[in-house]
Amino acid sequence: MKKKNYKFEFEVYDSIDELQETDAKLLTKARKIVETAYAPYSNFFVGAAALLKNGKTITGTNQENASYSVTICAERTLLSAASTLYPNVAIETMAISYHNYNSNTHSDTPLSPCGVCRQSLLEYEDRLKNPIRLILSGIDGKVYVISKTSDLLPLSFTGEDLRK
Repeated sequence: MKKKNYKFEFEVYDSIDELQETDAKLLTKARKIVETAYAPYSNFFVGAAALLKNGKTITGTNQENASYSVTICAERTLLSAASTLYPNVAIETMAISYHNYNSNTHSDTPLSPCGVCRQSLLEYEDRLKNPIRLILSGIDGKVYVISKTSDLLPLSFTGEDLRK
């Protein structure tokens, strides 16, 4: 038997004020776009903003549906828009923010993308052969910066696995 170890490092900032200007602007866009999410059932609003390799910035929000299985997260809404508007243009950085209107909290703890979004982000990263940096934060508070999506999904399932 062999044991293997997986670990990754990420940056933790106390607030948006500690970020580089480009990252702070992107996170600000993600925080602002949260307001336009459609989340009448969960009241959990999520926004994402991405800086593309061509210098363009696009956004996406979660879009809920009474039939929950067809709800789409902000990250996947953004990936769909990126693929449609700028085919074959890689995403350099994606900022993701949220506001939980159900809670008496301040939505100030960074949250990670769900499993489906992790898989979708990984596929996008693999397809365009470019790591996607992630900036995770609530409406305020701490900020996490992760150097590449694949760090969030160890032992992932990819297209390469389908060819084995």
